[in-house]
Amino acid sequence: MSLDASDVEKIAHLARLAIAPEAVEHYAEDLSRILDLVAQMDAVETKGVEPMAHPLHMSQRLRADRVTEQDQRELFQENAPLTEDGLYLVPKVID
Repeated sequence: MSLDASDVEKIAHLARLAIAPEAVEHYAEDLSRILDLVAQMDAVETKGVEPMAHPLHMSQRLRADRVTEQDQRELFQENAPLTEDGLYLVPKVID
């Protein structure tokens, strides 16, 4: 599919983009190449091809689910202006 300058100007208007007049032809060529590539991909027969979640057939290495940080709650709450029963007290922001 080939786009001309008027197509690019219309697309730019709809997208609310400002394109310099000297760049319109360049955008028309680039967008035409992109549409040609999409047409090529659309022509490929994909019947019977199972969709993939990821292009690489790999399993993700997961770390063991274990605690690695020590509990520092009391230390952090010493620095807070107001706390109560292990919770931080903050000023009311909505009436």
